[in-house]
Amino acid sequence: MQITEIETVPIRVGVDRRVGLVTDAKGFRFASQLLILFIRTDTGLEGIGEVNGSPDWSGETCAGSLEVVTKQFAPRLIGEDPRRIRHCMGKLNSTFANSFAKAGIEMALFDILGKSLDTPVYQILGGAVRSFDLPLRFPIMPVGPELSADVARRMVAEGFRTIKLKVGQDPLDYDLERIRLVREVIGPNVRLTVDANGGWSVNDAIRAASRLEEYNVAFLEQPVHRLDLDGLARVRSQIRLPVMADESVFTMPDALNCIRKNAADIISIYPGKHGGILNTIAMAAMAEAAGVHCAIGSNLEWDVASAAMAHVTVALPNIVVERYAADLIGPWFHTEHATETPISVNAGLLSVPQGPGLGIVLNRERLEALRFEI
Repeated sequence: MQITEIETVPIRVGVDRRVGLVTDAKGFRFASQLLILFIRTDTGLEGIGEVNGSPDWSGETCAGSLEVVTKQFAPRLIGEDPRRIRHCMGKLNSTFANSFAKAGIEMALFDILGKSLDTPVYQILGGAVRSFDLPLRFPIMPVGPELSADVARRMVAEGFRTIKLKVGQDPLDYDLERIRLVREVIGPNVRLTVDANGGWSVNDAIRAASRLEEYNVAFLEQPVHRLDLDGLARVRSQIRLPVMADESVFTMPDALNCIRKNAADIISIYPGKHGGILNTIAMAAMAEAAGVHCAIGSNLEWDVASAAMAHVTVALPNIVVERYAADLIGPWFHTEHATETPISVNAGLLSVPQGPGLGIVLNRERLEALRFEI
């Protein structure tokens, strides 16, 4: 089997954050610009991938990903056997970074491998180790206290058992009031987590910790800047709440440094951030050996990448979704879809697709309706 063609389709998909009309987005997108990949073979098998980088997260753009895939990756992969996934991905290593673009290529290769074996990707990864219905945490962007509480109340009524509150964009006392109101409306039995996306100082994070404990926050995600690993370690050493590292850990050396510095109790992992499923598996194994749990994060992926992440989550024991829930919220937030069979997201649960490969079949007519010109 040989790769004969890599097609790229840039699309724009609307996002509904479930918070109503918001005039200040505070850096959170309300539309996704994605690159959908089709890797074709001489046997007729076709693999689907998704590139979902963003300039404020990974430094990638849809236009940049299109350029790197067509000009750098495709020429190196044409003629290769797509089932030799490690070999194919090794040919892309001379291109620095571009983790989401590499992950899009790799998930399409896994899709082909699964289809060639008539089996889902999670079986290739060793088989399921947990329920196929993955609990989700619903993220509320940094809107006002009353609106945050209203969204939390509605999402709990729809079945979510974990609420994630985005903070770090406003003064600390304002954020604490939002947390207080959200805890008040969701009651004591719904998990509440807080994600500062690197927006707090070390001192603010330490100062906030006692109040977060008072509101029974389950863990604190990325309290300080992504490059301040020493600061993250200092926060962890000074508070009792579990600390999750997210933006601080993109690469294997990042994870190794985080573990060496005892900077986190939990590491948020997912294929886009790490350049693919194989790297995610390696990172989860490294963390497990060090006694550090992992959680599945996201960059608000659409249906293709969300399916890939779901396969990884159900197959890796150290992605402890039962305790931390999953950030696989993209299929819920995106307003337009092109899948023949939608990913099931219901009552705060996402169901892992069960078809061969990623289990995703795209309707080309609906996909073309989302295309935009770069």
